[in-house]
Amino acid sequence: MKVRILITVLLLFSISSAAQDYSWKADKMDGSRTGCVAPSRDNVPEALGTFKGSTYISPNGKKHAAGSAAAKVARVVMDAQDDMARVKDIVAYSSSEMIKAYPESALSNWYVDFYMKEVSRLAGKKVHIGVANFGGIRVDMPEGPVILDDLLSMFPFRNSVIYVEHKGSTIRKMLESMAATSFQVLGGVRIVAEEGKLVSVEIDGEPLDDDKVYGLATNSFLLHGGDGLYLADKAVFLRDLGLNVIDVVLDYVKTETAAGRQLSGSTDGRIIIR
Repeated sequence: MKVRILITVLLLFSISSAAQDYSWKADKMDGSRTGCVAPSRDNVPEALGTFKGSTYISPNGKKHAAGSAAAKVARVVMDAQDDMARVKDIVAYSSSEMIKAYPESALSNWYVDFYMKEVSRLAGKKVHIGVANFGGIRVDMPEGPVILDDLLSMFPFRNSVIYVEHKGSTIRKMLESMAATSFQVLGGVRIVAEEGKLVSVEIDGEPLDDDKVYGLATNSFLLHGGDGLYLADKAVFLRDLGLNVIDVVLDYVKTETAAGRQLSGSTDGRIIIR
């Protein structure tokens, strides 16, 4: 059986918002030799096996001598389970698997759309546009039960929640740059691009107005050059809301779960690249 093993490594608590220049991946691990599967809080012996003395007995009943690779790995993983119990709590349910994809996806749209609403509520301001980075979403959303570790692994960075206002002309230049390179996660817009050029932009169903001031929901990583964006430059107004992105995610998810609603996202053609 193939089991996805995601290692969170306390990134949520130890990484500054500027230090994001490292690699991250989720590997599909083959547990067929041992019968191991990803454990929940309550099924560690059944999922990972047990030790009898120094001999490791895997879930499929096979015995592995002390010093074997299987026994060494099992000991490390099993010793970590008490510390990991908290992050295995089920915090939500997802109606379907949501996979990150470019230029838009169910996962990225779900995230930026609710993020815009939450930032608007927290700032007490109208949010017209959401701007996030694809690199800030590290893993996909599973179908069914969603545990805390899924969300911590999905949004591991300690980026601050930001409300910022920009003139339409500044936003146009930002989107033109994205059209020439690559788009980031966007909400509140409908965009058509062709051959690296911005063809059209609509915000709230109206063409982008260069002279109008728009409210944006974003994060601190994108203020000073993260993924090529400088959203602090030429800002009409900027406010750090004093929360990390993961704080907003968890609060929103808990509210949805308490209301009996499952997490759900979809694509809607907001970014069309010809």
